[in-house]
Amino acid sequence: MQQFYHPDLHPECEFASFDREESKHIIKVLRKKHRDHIVLTDGKGNQYQGLLEVIDPKSCGVRISKVTQVPADNYQLHIAIAPTKNMDRLEWFVEKATEIGIHQITPILCHQSERKIVKTERLEKIAVSAMKQSMGAFLPKINPLTDYEKVVDSVEGYCAIAHCHDMPKTPLHQVSTLENEIHIFIGPEGDFTEEEVSYAQAKNVMPISLGHKRLRTETAALVACQTIALLHV
Repeated sequence: MQQFYHPDLHPECEFASFDREESKHIIKVLRKKHRDHIVLTDGKGNQYQGLLEVIDPKSCGVRISKVTQVPADNYQLHIAIAPTKNMDRLEWFVEKATEIGIHQITPILCHQSERKIVKTERLEKIAVSAMKQSMGAFLPKINPLTDYEKVVDSVEGYCAIAHCHDMPKTPLHQVSTLENEIHIFIGPEGDFTEEEVSYAQAKNVMPISLGHKRLRTETAALVACQTIALLHV
């Protein structure tokens, strides 16, 4: 089943029109026909069902017949991740994390970051595509690249930092928290500096372990995402 994304929809809508690009995709690529069943989401937790009523390569239209509100998760997961030098790896994380279920992603600029430019729009498009493919109804928020310390200063709830320094850490799968907001910091390929870890701990950010092996940045972030998802099943 194919799902479409329409950010301007709301539960009171009776009709939805697609832009030229999506309309062309519907007709030329998917070969949809008049009265075909269509599923849409607004990315805010609602799924819409209807029939394709207008066939036009410039503006297809769907008559909406049913709206379903998808239950929201009982937690909000935010991963703050240092962008990888190879953007393909960060894009892979955004795609897979969206499929698993993540609510917010913030690229962070750290002392040892190898990439200092991130195209947020590109990551947003990847998240939209992953949400559509996985039949999800919630689009994660992708924030612009932000200084590490600024993000540490701004978060509230359960906050944790994954690093490889030789100091006591709690395995993430053993963490027990009643906080609804969960923030996890994942460092660059060269890891967080000891000063960055100390800064986080001074702000009550808990040091955590993601296992005994040294993981790539995007792998560590995805492990954290999946672990939190499983803890809230």
